[in-house]
Amino acid sequence: MSYNIGDKVSLRVALPYLKTSDPMPMLRPSDLVTMDEHGIIIGIRGTDILEVKFRRGTFLIPLTHLAIANNHD
Repeated sequence: MSYNIGDKVSLRVALPYLKTSDPMPMLRPSDLVTMDEHGIIIGIRGTDILEVKFRRGTFLIPLTHLAIANNHD
C-alpha cells in the first residue's frame, strides 16, 4: 500500500511507546494516541517510517503499524 503526505491514517496496532519527531526525539507514553484517532502524514522518513501529526503531538511511526483511514471518517 502506498502512503502520501496528507493522507489520514490511524494506528493498526497499539504501540508500547511513541517516539516524537522532534530534532532530539523522545519516547512518550502510548496513551497519547488512541486506536480510533486519526492523524495526518506530514513526512516520510526513510523507507518504513512515517511522521504523523496527531492531536497530542507528532510522532515517528513504522508504516506497518498504520492503516489508511476511511474517507468518510
